[in-house]
Amino acid sequence: MSIEVGSKLQGKVTGITKFGAFVELPEGVTGLVHISEVADNYVKDINDHLKIGDVVEVRVINVEKDGKIGLSIKKAKESQPSQRPRTKTNDRVAKESFEQKISRFLKESEDRLASLKRHTESKRGGRGARRG
Repeated sequence: MSIEVGSKLQGKVTGITKFGAFVELPEGVTGLVHISEVADNYVKDINDHLKIGDVVEVRVINVEKDGKIGLSIKKAKESQPSQRPRTKTNDRVAKESFEQKISRFLKESEDRLASLKRHTESKRGGRGARRG
């Protein structure tokens, strides 16, 4: 079985660094799980998630010409990596027509702009503020 991008494999953590973990794959080759590919949330210390000797399921995300293999634990957990889970917000946006989306965008933009103007005026003292 060759190691191809997209394949899901089990491996054993053989080394841990501040930037990721080295995982030995079935054929005896080693790949790197970058710290950003360990979990869905922010990982400050990889030691909170992995230990040497842990058996993990990984997905191959790249194989470079020099033989380096990039792995991901969080992508291995996803059943279909290209699909985002649908949420109420996604459902609402999907059902809107183009005109409704534009209208909502313009309203939100105007609200943000008005809020920003109020915020900057209060910092400068508003109209009639001292001029230097």
